[in-house]
Amino acid sequence: MPWIVGVSGASGTPYAAAVLRALLAAGESVDLVVSRASRLTLLDETGISFRDAHWQQDLREWLARGADGKPGTFDPDVSGVRHWSAGDLAAGPSSGSYPTKGMLIVPASTACVAGVALGLSKDLLQRTASVTLKERRRLVVAVRETPLDGRTLRHLVTLDDAGASVVPASPAFYAGATHIQDLVDFVAGRVLDAAGVGHDLYRRWRGDLGGARPTT
Repeated sequence: MPWIVGVSGASGTPYAAAVLRALLAAGESVDLVVSRASRLTLLDETGISFRDAHWQQDLREWLARGADGKPGTFDPDVSGVRHWSAGDLAAGPSSGSYPTKGMLIVPASTACVAGVALGLSKDLLQRTASVTLKERRRLVVAVRETPLDGRTLRHLVTLDDAGASVVPASPAFYAGATHIQDLVDFVAGRVLDAAGVGHDLYRRWRGDLGGARPTT
């Protein structure tokens, strides 16, 4: 069964890329939903146009790019990905009878959070998240916004009460980050931790103070 990865319009497309690469590296299959708003963000952050008719080519180019924007940093194999158009409300993931392991929304915009919390199902991404909740499957929401106002905080509490895991896109520094990719991978790793997917994206805390400091 696949994991569904939904990419909303929040800034943070490198987070989505890191999660996708790690899922594929772990041998997981992925159903991908890229919202209309996220395509504008992707174009702004990477210069890549994500097109339904050429999604494999565009996805490969996207996942090959490092968090610093450098092309050719990775060599992704996207054969394990199935793409669904965000406007296709008759797609497989729109139904609870479509078997999946769960859904990861990364990054999740506040508009996406509100839509899922309120059950609006205005596009396939929101509909799939609602289906994931009603079927009691794992839903991980990597919200990426600051500051958070009261409305969004209430929506996040609603999602938590419904069984979702809320994972703010907040990098940590105890893992010894020396590059922007390290910070991105930490967030991606925490998303995968919440989903129960194994990975080696960051150094875990072992209880040793200063353990992440470089040796000289």
